[in-house]
Amino acid sequence: METKLRAGIIGATGMVGQRFLTLLADHPYFQVTALMASGRSAGKPYRQAVEGRWKLDTPMPEAYGDLIVLDAQDVENNKGLVDVVFCAVNMNKADIVALEEAYAKAEIPVISNNSANRKTPDVPMVIPEINADHLAVIAAQRKRLGTRRGFIAVKPNCSIQAYVPMLTPLLPYEPTQVVVTTYQAISGAGKTFREWGEMLGNIIPYIAGEEEKSEQEPLRIWGSVENGHIVPVTSPVITTQCLRVPVTDGHMAAVFVKFAQKPTKEQILTAWREFQGPPQKLGLPSAPKQFVTYLEEPDRPQVLLDRDIYGGMGVTAGRLREDTLYDYKFIGLAHNTLRGAAGGGVLIAELLYRMGYLDL
Repeated sequence: METKLRAGIIGATGMVGQRFLTLLADHPYFQVTALMASGRSAGKPYRQAVEGRWKLDTPMPEAYGDLIVLDAQDVENNKGLVDVVFCAVNMNKADIVALEEAYAKAEIPVISNNSANRKTPDVPMVIPEINADHLAVIAAQRKRLGTRRGFIAVKPNCSIQAYVPMLTPLLPYEPTQVVVTTYQAISGAGKTFREWGEMLGNIIPYIAGEEEKSEQEPLRIWGSVENGHIVPVTSPVITTQCLRVPVTDGHMAAVFVKFAQKPTKEQILTAWREFQGPPQKLGLPSAPKQFVTYLEEPDRPQVLLDRDIYGGMGVTAGRLREDTLYDYKFIGLAHNTLRGAAGGGVLIAELLYRMGYLDL
């Protein structure tokens, strides 16, 4: 029987922190022992700290209602309570880097949902099915931090989960140009319609920083570990537009692709159908049985019908067809707070657990 590790959630009162808690409540590898947040919530029972602020349809796990929220900044006290932490905080990037490094230097591995360390050269940014090999850079990071066990691993931006899983198995055909428009749910901003009423019936054609992430992070995901750093690839060229739409959960992408070696439609569908990675091969608890599911119906995928496939951890594609300007176009969909946020973080942690990176 595998030993459960004590897990802490930093930013436990926010939407992604709440999602982490629901996913970890009965997890076979992890037992939540500490909930951490800002000084405003510290010292309160968790149910009081989130009273009127619980943002998920899934109820708050009652077992954690009386757990006293700890001050996330009190690393010295908190480090004795946990073996690993999941981090999803709303702070400026410099403060997030400092906080995550403080826990790592205290020999606590950090699985981060934040963007602050995504460009740090020796921090792996991982979609477990795609670039698990990037975890090898942890050795160099530990050397830099002076740690034996502590390190930081990050999850990439939620929007790229709606198209990078489909593009990855097509890399042998050498995509050269990719045009993407994403249609992103309001939960990606940590909001509900109760809090953001002006989004009802509205579309906002701007999400700060999102287009740069959507264009650059895939290149890092497809990169390689060289001399203790992640080196991004330089192609394909990706250009994006990112829109906020009046949807609770689920990010959709409209994708156009040009290839140096154009595949057939059947070759694309076969590549998607056969694509799997370490999570599927290892049978990780959160892994979808099928990573990419193609839907034949002309009006699919749809957010309401398809975002929860495989518990929200699978991604769906549809409407694959040849294009007049590019070679092909298709639609992708991923659940942004599950596959794209907390669920993706938990899957990274499961992979780290099975690969021995979290050994005590």
